[in-house]
Amino acid sequence: MTVRRCAAALAAATAVLGGAAPAAFADGTPSPAAVPPGLYGTKDPQYDGVFRQSLAFLAQEKANVKPAEQAVAWLAGQQCADGSFMSFRADTAKACDATKLDTNATSAAVQALVAVGGHTDAVKKGITWLKSVQQDDGGWPYTPGMGGSDANSTGIVIGALAAAGEKPAAVKSAKGGKSPFDALLTFALPCEDPTGAGAFAFQPDPKTQKLYANADATAAAVTGSLGKGLTATAGQADGKGAACEKATTPEQAAHNGAAYLAKTLAPTGFLKSTMPGAADQPDFGNTADAVVALAADGMAQQAKASADWLSKNAAAWAKENGPAAYAQLVFAADATGADPKNFGGTNLIQSLNATGPAPQAAPSSAPAAESKEKKNDGISVWWIVGVGLVAGIGVGFLISGRKKNQQL
Repeated sequence: MTVRRCAAALAAATAVLGGAAPAAFADGTPSPAAVPPGLYGTKDPQYDGVFRQSLAFLAQEKANVKPAEQAVAWLAGQQCADGSFMSFRADTAKACDATKLDTNATSAAVQALVAVGGHTDAVKKGITWLKSVQQDDGGWPYTPGMGGSDANSTGIVIGALAAAGEKPAAVKSAKGGKSPFDALLTFALPCEDPTGAGAFAFQPDPKTQKLYANADATAAAVTGSLGKGLTATAGQADGKGAACEKATTPEQAAHNGAAYLAKTLAPTGFLKSTMPGAADQPDFGNTADAVVALAADGMAQQAKASADWLSKNAAAWAKENGPAAYAQLVFAADATGADPKNFGGTNLIQSLNATGPAPQAAPSSAPAAESKEKKNDGISVWWIVGVGLVAGIGVGFLISGRKKNQQL
């Protein structure tokens, strides 16, 4: 998931990742919210409750695990009257705060409700709201009305549109007639850029309008440009190699972004993140997102190499950070053909399930009524992505700071 880039976005990253609290937490920060029954994870949910619950469902769907009814009811109950979602609603009896409506949480929830099935009306309401807050450039910001569109938020909304059976290219702004793909192209760095050729920026620098390469935003934009989402699977082999050509189509922009990620990952297998005052360290979450993006674009070799690195090194990170982290690793494993039930010796599905209510028992055969219901949803499941470039080990483009410019 730059995937949540305002104070709330960075706060979300801290809540999920257990990192040092940013200055935005100083005075006036709400007290930690209690974890309600049905929600996955044990950490304060006020900045990422809906997001981590949604990722958990999407990861379970990969293994044909059906979440507990209590867990599904909790997520469905978080939806606002207008179809949107906040990051977390402690009291669903109260109307949603318009200043806290979250395009990223809404998009993730839409994809999750598609995956669990049986929530057609909620999905439609979520999509209707997302369309209503599309900006003139065709993209979306983290919070409607607060800042311009960004690559992470636009990428994850594309995922929700596709999951709900929409054609993202046909979803155009009321003023200007721009599509989400038009917006993503404006964040693509030119091939002539000496430091970030082919990469995507989170959004233009507010003062200079210059674009700075951002690996987190690039991962989100690659999958978005391909019309895919959080759980994107492997695409056809990309035969263009590392060549960067002027991006006039979403597909070319996706290739350029994937080539940038492959080049960045090649030396070590992982992306790096630097916390203020600290040395470089592996960024597990964004590395997992990059693996999914590379696989979706068809760059299987580097995707597998980085997935292998994650399988050997990310277990402790996932255990510390909970459901969203386990889900990201499941997505990376699935996209590269690895077994999420034996990922470097860790059963990611079992570990994920243990962070929330016990899943429903798997039926011996899928009930005909349920199969018909899912078919009638008319919704295809694929993967969903953001807290603005999470400056630490981010929940990547998922919780990626979608509202703060940052070079990576």
